[in-house]
Amino acid sequence: MMRTMPSVLINEIGTVRKKWTDRLPVALLYPNIYSVAVSNLGFQLVYSLLNRIDGVVCERFVYPRAGEPFRSLESSRPLRDFPLVFGSVSFEHDYPRLAAMLAAGAIAPFAEDRASVISPGEPVVVLGGVGVFMNPEPLALFADVMVIGEAEAVLEPLIGLLRHFTTSSRADLTMTIGTSVPGCYIPGAYHFSWKENGAVAAVTRPLALPARVTKVVAPVMDTAAHSTLLSPDAELGMYMVELGRGCSRGCRFCAAGFIYRPPRLWSAEAIVQGLKERPDQMDRVGLLGMEMASEATTDVIAAYLHGDGCSLSFSSLRADRISEQTMQLLADSQLKSVAIAADGCSERLRTLINKGLSRADLLSAAVRLVTAGIFQLKLYVMIGLPTETYDDLDEFVALVDQLQASILPIGRERGRVTELTLSINCFVPKPWTPFQYCAFGGLTAAEAAVTSTGPALTALKGKVKYLRRKLAAKANLQLKFDHPEQALQQAVYARADRRIGPVLLDIGSGRYTFKQALQRHGLNPWQYAVRARNYDEMMCWEVIDHGIHAQYLWEEYERALQGRLTAACQPDICRRCGVCHAAP
Repeated sequence: MMRTMPSVLINEIGTVRKKWTDRLPVALLYPNIYSVAVSNLGFQLVYSLLNRIDGVVCERFVYPRAGEPFRSLESSRPLRDFPLVFGSVSFEHDYPRLAAMLAAGAIAPFAEDRASVISPGEPVVVLGGVGVFMNPEPLALFADVMVIGEAEAVLEPLIGLLRHFTTSSRADLTMTIGTSVPGCYIPGAYHFSWKENGAVAAVTRPLALPARVTKVVAPVMDTAAHSTLLSPDAELGMYMVELGRGCSRGCRFCAAGFIYRPPRLWSAEAIVQGLKERPDQMDRVGLLGMEMASEATTDVIAAYLHGDGCSLSFSSLRADRISEQTMQLLADSQLKSVAIAADGCSERLRTLINKGLSRADLLSAAVRLVTAGIFQLKLYVMIGLPTETYDDLDEFVALVDQLQASILPIGRERGRVTELTLSINCFVPKPWTPFQYCAFGGLTAAEAAVTSTGPALTALKGKVKYLRRKLAAKANLQLKFDHPEQALQQAVYARADRRIGPVLLDIGSGRYTFKQALQRHGLNPWQYAVRARNYDEMMCWEVIDHGIHAQYLWEEYERALQGRLTAACQPDICRRCGVCHAAP
């Protein structure tokens, strides 16, 4: 029987509604509210892929707002009705919400508490998404299976085994998956021990399972991944198309630039084909990955969109790679705002992070964008990077002065006020990056050796206060600051191990605050976020394998501290990081 459709689906395009008869039901969870979930291209992709499989019906669950029922969107069924529960996890702050959703669905949140025989109300829980294959361990206790890599490469064989699970015990099923389906990590079969400072001492597992689970990668695409769900309630109200996966730039703070190696840029033809799939009424297009696309590719895309009467949107542009054709499309699109990611407050820090943008690059891009009609310019930077000093912050303040001096006269000539928005965020060290060894808060190894988060938060709060004071009096300038306490939570989750699982459940259920939950389980933020790592330390996330040599990451960390740039990734000729290990 089909239930009443929720109001958010009334105007949604692309909803899949199937009868359950003779089909395997799969619940797909996204641990955030509907407007965010429906804007996530990865979540849309998994929903579409699962519903394309014969004999499967996939329905979505999103984190409910206050007063909303926790039921599937498509047929309003409870989570316990689904023998398979998949979760798509992209961001660390969503980890507690995922734990809360499992509990709210009357499912035992921890895998070890589910019945040994799979039955109604005792589903198999499969977790994936970029958050999982960056570091699976914070969510390891909740999952029977974790997908390490890209969904296109693993969903069909995984579902092929799961559809026959009714006669199997949970242990037999997961062991079969772990030994026969590439990219599937069975966290319950791996056992960790830890040293006094929180570092991993050893990992054991059955010999039939790999010591490290290798990431799986999607095949080359003829049609670029694109939106399959569109809704007026979406946070991003546009048709999205992916320009590729990964990035060749090698920014040392960016996990995506390393865990998606080697970078794969879709052909202009594949991207245009993805654009052609959009509904007729959708004329606003969002391009994911504009920073990494070549000028030749963006020119082809710009020409197509211009000829088809579409307007363009994107998250940010690389300041030194804006072609004239792209600039013309921006002008035609009548965008109100454009963002540039400078990331480092000074030219020295932009070298440290391997961004490679000069002050002249940033000023030139700003002038060109405002000349093209952009009157709200956004600039993203981070504070708390390794070796950062107040001199770097002063250079940023000077850059803001130079930007305003360059762009405000252009706006006045056109009769409009040009606004500059500064988005100032706290740097968070991420796994699989050269900065995975860093202390949170920009502390030195000696400062981070103090077993407290106090110095890190004090340092960040001091820099926020300093920049507010230096920038507050400037006209036509908006300031948006990250909260250091929230950044600390993200930093804890990013490098946490599975001992954080009960903490996530306590926070997600609303019973305890972040600080209280950590104390309750004998953990502290220092051991995960602030403690600097050594080269020879075993990282908990190394139970998975992205093909990147630890030696390479450490060398890149040292190059950063030495102020040395590294050339962009060149898969055809470079073998340094270890991912492209085969002979050319």
